[in-house]
Amino acid sequence: MSPQDRPPAGPRGQTGASAEAAAASYLVARGWIVLARNVRVGRDELDLLACTPAPERELVAVEVRGRSGPGFGSGLESVDASKVARLYRAAAALRQTGHPSLGPGPLPRPLRVDLLVLRRTGSGGWIVEAHLRGLEPPG
Repeated sequence: MSPQDRPPAGPRGQTGASAEAAAASYLVARGWIVLARNVRVGRDELDLLACTPAPERELVAVEVRGRSGPGFGSGLESVDASKVARLYRAAAALRQTGHPSLGPGPLPRPLRVDLLVLRRTGSGGWIVEAHLRGLEPPG
């Protein structure tokens, strides 16, 4: 784990970590490379930093939203324009500063921002409800 990454804390953090692990497994099973989890960029955080399969090899910041049940609302509804703006702010800052998993210095290309929504199953696992690629930056 790099110094910018941090482990989860408390029950909510454990649930989030479980959803992020399931999201990472989902992406890896589709040929993605997960480079880092819980990357802190200033006050912001990127859940997953990943690379899409060849030949594109796009760098992607993935926001993971896990929901345990319908009483907590939709994972899609929980990402508003201000959250998307924070994700793009973090992606832009990360592009300028770089990350240990990608080598020293600024990143050579922009990061795409995706949203991965998961729902907990009755057996305690996770299923992917939606993978929205390339969220539109607000404004």
